[in-house]
Amino acid sequence: MANVVEIWYSSVMAETYLRQLDGDTKRLAGRATGVCRLQGFTLIELLVVIAIIALLMGILMPALQRVKKQSKGVVCKSNLKQIGLAANFYADHYDLYIPRSAEWGGDIKPWFQLFMPFIAQKPVNDDYRSVDIFRCPSYPDREQTVCYVVNGWRNTNDGGSSMQRIATKLTACARPASTIYLADNEDGPWRTIIKKATDRDVTRCDVFRESHLPMSEDHGITSGRRVARARHRNGCNSLHLDLHVGWTAAKDMAAEMWSFQR
Repeated sequence: MANVVEIWYSSVMAETYLRQLDGDTKRLAGRATGVCRLQGFTLIELLVVIAIIALLMGILMPALQRVKKQSKGVVCKSNLKQIGLAANFYADHYDLYIPRSAEWGGDIKPWFQLFMPFIAQKPVNDDYRSVDIFRCPSYPDREQTVCYVVNGWRNTNDGGSSMQRIATKLTACARPASTIYLADNEDGPWRTIIKKATDRDVTRCDVFRESHLPMSEDHGITSGRRVARARHRNGCNSLHLDLHVGWTAAKDMAAEMWSFQR
């Protein structure tokens, strides 16, 4: 009897072992062929994952937007720095005189065209529109080809100001480090988009009165604000006559910063 029980027990254990071995073999085969059963996500789990992704996007997007704006500001400052180098080369070539007018006609050319022979980027067929350094990447209208305005400020004997139409010697400026030469051009319905150098309104790319400054509320074609109020944060980038580039808050910009005489 004992022998019969032992034989029965052995057969049961052997069958159990074979079943376990068969299961292990199938699992190993599944892994080897890349075929395996995965438990699917429930609807709640999917909604949780989507909510987490949306939350992360909400956190990251404003930061990415700030980085994008900052990178555009860096490009703008780099443009002004290159224009400053061109102004320096121009002054060396013309006995320290620099252009201060946006007027054109006959032999008279606006400031940005006069710098063409001295810029690092080479124009195509003498066309300034192919030169990227005259464009600020933060300017809202991509068709604008002149994104900066020049210092055309001339003090008058009665304490006022008027347009400076001719070039001026750098040595005529009393404080070059604190005197602005170029600044961001304002955008708005009163500011014309310059598409070519012969556009009549290219003459409005200079600054020579207080109503042109960023805190002005004047929106006139001739008298309206010309310096950007909030191109970069709450102010604008500017090139100074000592050729350094900086940022100036709109509320801090004053007429004295544009005057050659203090």
